[in-house]
Amino acid sequence: MEQEKTIQTETESVTEEDIRNLVREFYARALADDCLRGILEGAIHDWKTHHQAVENFWSNTLLHTDRYQGNMFDLHAALPLRLEHFDRWLALFRQTAFDVLPTSAAEKVINRAEHVARRFKTGMFYNGVPLPKLPRL
Repeated sequence: MEQEKTIQTETESVTEEDIRNLVREFYARALADDCLRGILEGAIHDWKTHHQAVENFWSNTLLHTDRYQGNMFDLHAALPLRLEHFDRWLALFRQTAFDVLPTSAAEKVINRAEHVARRFKTGMFYNGVPLPKLPRL
């Protein structure tokens, strides 16, 4: 049986189970959130597959597993997102990370989430105005 990878910090560690808990708890909270629920319900039709993709992304980020090879930007750029969606997503994600993960791991995952959000905002908005959606080649 393959041993589960773990990221070690000074006194804390994160496992794949912790990542699963983070993803599941975050989406449970996001689906209960008035700002995010409509976007999620309109975009995600197979929750099992979506959870696995997001778990793979965070496993790659925290445990360096190379399980995620997708292009998150293209998937999100096609959605009808507004700046307030990013702000709410980050606030909810921060809260969930600190509730579910050891502090040092929560800080690492939050830093990565903030980086991703900044890149998405830069690629999707100019001075707060959505950029036109370009056709995919």
